[in-house]
Amino acid sequence: MARAALQIGVRDLAKAAMVSTNTITRFERGEPLRERTVNDIRAALESAGVIFLADGETTTGGPGVRLRE
Repeated sequence: MARAALQIGVRDLAKAAMVSTNTITRFERGEPLRERTVNDIRAALESAGVIFLADGETTTGGPGVRLRE
């Protein structure tokens, strides 16, 4: 959802997070990754303007994302 909200491709996110495109694909499929790798991806998304919302911070009641104003 975060990558779609930014309208960036897998290659763009991989480059920003300094990981392979395969790693982004595995992450999006929900496959387990090293915590450091997940943190790198999250940091790249946050740097691009994504804000991660915890459970209860959305109207649906589950976790979500929004873009920084």
